[in-house]
Parts: sequence; C-alpha cells; structure tokens
Amino acid sequence: MNGEANILMPGFSPFYQLAWVTRDLKRSMDDFRELYNVPSFFVMEPEFDADFDGVSGKIALRIAFAFVDDVQLELIQAHESPVARLYNEALPANGSHANVFHHVCVKIPGPVEAWDAHMASLPPQRRVCYRGDSGPDVRFAYTDERALCGLCVEHFWCGPDTEAFMLLSIPQFYSKAAS
Repeated sequence: MNGEANILMPGFSPFYQLAWVTRDLKRSMDDFRELYNVPSFFVMEPEFDADFDGVSGKIALRIAFAFVDDVQLELIQAHESPVARLYNEALPANGSHANVFHHVCVKIPGPVEAWDAHMASLPPQRRVCYRGDSGPDVRFAYTDERALCGLCVEHFWCGPDTEAFMLLSIPQFYSKAAS
C-alpha cells in the first residue's frame, strides 16, 4: 500500500446516513415503503435552537429514520422558519411533492473530545453553515459543500445514551437474508 495505511480516511466517509428533504413526511415514508421496500420508520419531532449562515432561531422538524444495513436513511420535513431555509430551499419552488436528496452524514466515533478535534480539523473550504443544539449528548453541524459536490455534509456525534436510544428506536432492515 506504499505507506497509505497512515493516510486519514476520505473527508466524508464512512457514510453513516443519507438524507432527503420533503414537504410531506407521510407521503415520503409511503414512497420509500412502496418503491424501496423500507417497511417502517421511527418518527421524531424535535424543536431546537439553530444557526444557519448567521441567522439564529428555533427550528422545528419532523424526521423519519430507518436503517438499511449499516446506513441510516433520514427523511426531513422542516416547518417554515428563517433557519429552516437550509432544508426548504432545496425543494421545488412550485410546491410540488418531491423527495430531494439533501446531504450525507458522517458520524464521529469516540468521546466528545473526538468531535472537538474533528471540527477543529476541518479546512476553511469546508465552511460550517449550520449548527444545531438538540441536547447535551448530541452534536451536529453541516458544512456547505454544494459548490464542490452538490450537497451539504452533516457531521454528527452522540454520546452513549443517545446511541442506545437510537439503536432501540430506529428500525433496522437488511438488504440480504442472513446466511
């Protein structure tokens, strides 16, 4: 491998999550159930403080999660607010229904200090455009990489309590039967 074993992982791998935005979460869950055979989702309705490109305020979301193999699927419906623009501006301007691919997510393993080190290591061209504060055991931020690769990258860390909650709550499906 010519010394490649010491090279850091690529900037947004391994993928933990693929995320879509929608105006109608129920319809999107139905779409994924009918078209992609994802039988069910865990739905949350968090409201929290966030900042998007210098605009701060409350954001309210309806979010549906399911795991397929090792990848988490996330469907997001954002209620209107200046901070929710990050999600809603990607949707069709005519108001029609769509499941718009929005971002990929990387999960930062380890203690919260690993999160701090990861965020400090991001180069200036991977500018943080969105941060949310959804609790003491969760950290997330988005880097705006739309000019480079057409989407945002979410950076996510959670502590053991949130990890356990997610593993118990979010349904897990497999693309192949166990052998």
